[in-house]
Amino acid sequence: MAGFKVQRQIKYEEELSHDFYKEVGDVAWGEKLLSCIQCGNCSGTCPLSLYMDYTPRQIIAMTRAGFKDEVLTSNTIWLCASCYACTVDCPKEIQITDVMYALKQRAMLDKVYPRGFLAPAMAREFFDLVRRNGRNTEGPLMINLYMKTNPFAALGMAAMGIKLFLQGRLGLFPDRIPMATGKKGDLHKVLQ
Repeated sequence: MAGFKVQRQIKYEEELSHDFYKEVGDVAWGEKLLSCIQCGNCSGTCPLSLYMDYTPRQIIAMTRAGFKDEVLTSNTIWLCASCYACTVDCPKEIQITDVMYALKQRAMLDKVYPRGFLAPAMAREFFDLVRRNGRNTEGPLMINLYMKTNPFAALGMAAMGIKLFLQGRLGLFPDRIPMATGKKGDLHKVLQ
């Protein structure tokens, strides 16, 4: 059956992370996380659930149950398109998209995301550029991403990059926005 990952390993109670749902909930407005009734509306409305190893409903259930490793290494959290269809259709008003963001952040902090996914590396590069310059510039973002993940893949994108540059649609140098009076403001706190 496409889209479903069969869990064959038995988990013992002491292997579960019982406070995992609290950690996620603290970041993602999770006071309603325990109110999930497992209706499946989130999975039914998700346009990408077909490609996920666990559906959004399963991710919520696994998060609540303490299956931290399985949740953080799943591809589901990285495939979330942030369309908010799940959040809109949730009868318990759970902010499922925010939960997915919190899980992505946690996976990046713990460095447990699936191998071969560019999304974690791209997110890290994006935040580093914003932290340094106050904004993102696509050219340096893509160059840094390819240099850190797969430099040879950049060769396949070089022709498009040159066309975009010649049309003035791609900058090669980062744009900078001065930060508030040299102090580390709210932006720096968020990006830490």
